[in-house]
Amino acid sequence: MSGSTNKASVPEAKGALDRFKYEVASEIGVPLKDGYNGDLTAKENGSVGGYMVKKMIEAQERQMAGK
Repeated sequence: MSGSTNKASVPEAKGALDRFKYEVASEIGVPLKDGYNGDLTAKENGSVGGYMVKKMIEAQERQMAGK
């Protein structure tokens, strides 16, 4: 199996998701860079994805609460 299987459900959102990923990585101190990131640990990479989900859930909850 070659290539990435990560595809945005809404292709137009890919750029925004990429910017969000780098923003989150910067906030939590993970040195994510454009291109090769094989020097990062699984824990570092996982923390970026986990924090992204947490922030998206918080934003959705605020929107649902009308804030």
